[in-house]
Amino acid sequence: MKSESPGPLIRIEGLSKWYQMGGETIKALDCVSLTVYQGDFVAIIGPSGSGKSTLMNMIGCLDVPTEGSYRLDGVEISAMNDNQLADIRNTKIGFIFQGFNLLPKLTAIENVELPLIYRGVPTRKRKAMAMDALEKVGLGERMHHRPSELSGGQQQRVAIARALAANPPILLADEPTGALDTKTGKEVLEMIQHINGQGHTIVLITHDLSIAQQAKRVIRIQDGKLYEDWSDAG
Repeated sequence: MKSESPGPLIRIEGLSKWYQMGGETIKALDCVSLTVYQGDFVAIIGPSGSGKSTLMNMIGCLDVPTEGSYRLDGVEISAMNDNQLADIRNTKIGFIFQGFNLLPKLTAIENVELPLIYRGVPTRKRKAMAMDALEKVGLGERMHHRPSELSGGQQQRVAIARALAANPPILLADEPTGALDTKTGKEVLEMIQHINGQGHTIVLITHDLSIAQQAKRVIRIQDGKLYEDWSDAG
C-alpha cells in the first residue's frame, strides 16, 4: 500500500485583503493562492508597497483576510478572532525578525524561553528545550549573556533559537539579514539553510533577490498578486 504524501502546511486560496483609505478601497492582496509543503524553503520577494508585508501578516496570523481561505497545518484560520490567532501563532509559527526583538534585560536563554512560558511548558523542560535550541545555533557558551554582550549576528542566532525552541511547523523569517553587515548576513542565511536542511519549513520575506535566490522557491509579489519565478528542483 502506498503511503500518502503529507498535506500542505500552508494552503492559501483566493485570498484578498482590502483597506479603506480616504474613501478609497485599496487591494493590498488580490486573490492570491499559495501552497507550502513540509520541508519547503520559500522566499517571497517584492518592493515596498507590493503587498509582501500584508501577506506576511496573513501567513503569520497577525491579521485575517477580507476574502478567501487560509489553512495552516490543516486548520482554517481566516475567520478566527484575536485570541484564537494568538494561540495559533504561539503553537504553529516561529518568528525571526529583522530587529531581533530580544528583551535587553534577559539573558539569551531567558529570551529563548519566553514563547515556551506562554505555552505553559514546565520550568525544567523549557530550560532544556532552550538550551538545546541555543546549542543548535552555536551559542551554547553564550546562553547567560544579555543582548548587549552579543554581536548582531549572535543576537540574530538567539532569535533563531527562540523561533526553533518549540519546534513549530513553520518558521517565518522577515528580512532576517536586514540589520546585519554582508558577512554576518551571509552566515545567518547559511544557518537558515542548514535549519531547512534538517527538515524545518521556512518562509522568508525579503526585498533582496540575491537573498531570495538562496531559497528552494522564489515567489514574486507585485501589486498584490503572486508570481512564482524560480525553483530549485535539487
